[in-house]
Amino acid sequence: MRNIAPETEAEAEEPDFKPLTAEEARDWRRRHPTPSVWRLVAVQALAGVLVALLAWGVSGAWPVAWSAGYGALAVVLPAAVFARGMARQRHAAGAAMVGFFGWELVKIMLTVAMLAAAPRLVPQLSWLALLAGMIVTMKTYWVALLARPGVGKTD
Repeated sequence: MRNIAPETEAEAEEPDFKPLTAEEARDWRRRHPTPSVWRLVAVQALAGVLVALLAWGVSGAWPVAWSAGYGALAVVLPAAVFARGMARQRHAAGAAMVGFFGWELVKIMLTVAMLAAAPRLVPQLSWLALLAGMIVTMKTYWVALLARPGVGKTD
């Protein structure tokens, strides 16, 4: 990659980054509200219910619907535990990062435990439907983030 030299001395002294004033920062926050984590979890839960109903509608078999629903639950329940754990934290930046990784580890372990228990908890388990439920529910998170107000607007 090549660096291009500034054409004038004024360009050489001009910084690339200009911090916002307090008023500009307040205005930016007002225009870009933080999405609710619980809204994202609720959208994931709704997607899980819909994928389970779709699995039942396509296959006509309740075990397939239960499998898809359990796959969605294996995403939603750990996400809710993670959100609850993170919401209760009030630490400095370094401790918050450790807490984030700790709760992420809890989320992963809970997901793995739920998947390991699936054959015993879901009669006539369909792994394909379970996987479909998990994937659709996980991808819904990104759709919910992109569909929030203010995304895609230029200032």
